[in-house]
Amino acid sequence: MFLLTGGVMENDLANLALTDEEEEAFEEDAAVVDQNLNLCLVGCCLTDSIVHFPSFRNTMADLWHPLRGICISDLGDRRFLFQFFHEVDIQRVLAGTQWFFNNHLILFHRMKPGENPSLVHLLLTEFWVQVHDLPIGLVSETMAKQFGDFLGKFLEYDLSSWLGSSPSVMRF
Repeated sequence: MFLLTGGVMENDLANLALTDEEEEAFEEDAAVVDQNLNLCLVGCCLTDSIVHFPSFRNTMADLWHPLRGICISDLGDRRFLFQFFHEVDIQRVLAGTQWFFNNHLILFHRMKPGENPSLVHLLLTEFWVQVHDLPIGLVSETMAKQFGDFLGKFLEYDLSSWLGSSPSVMRF
């Protein structure tokens, strides 16, 4: 055990300063973090229950099985940061179906540089909607856009849904 007395140590601590090189290193680290956020999603489980993080992390990593791996961090309050290491992996997750954990929907937001993962709004998700038994004259992309904008925001129309066996079904 060492005992340091006031005078010398206080003067040394008072005179501590970062050199220009050390300050530049911190600026570069911030740029790397912003660049890495381009391959990050922040997500949350829609539940009031506690989410067991180790189970959640293992389940999602096993489901997605990204080519270059994934790092999943617990941000607290059922909010998680998913860091991917290749654009293909993040696109595959975003383009996939709705994702659930223990029957609870997971909402995602793709991070942009400068965003704080703890503060982004996680309020929206995308759903495919099918409308059945429509008169043939109403099965059109224009009508799908109207339905979609009425329900939320129209994103895409699946023309193949009515080219098949049932012309009275529209998927958007």
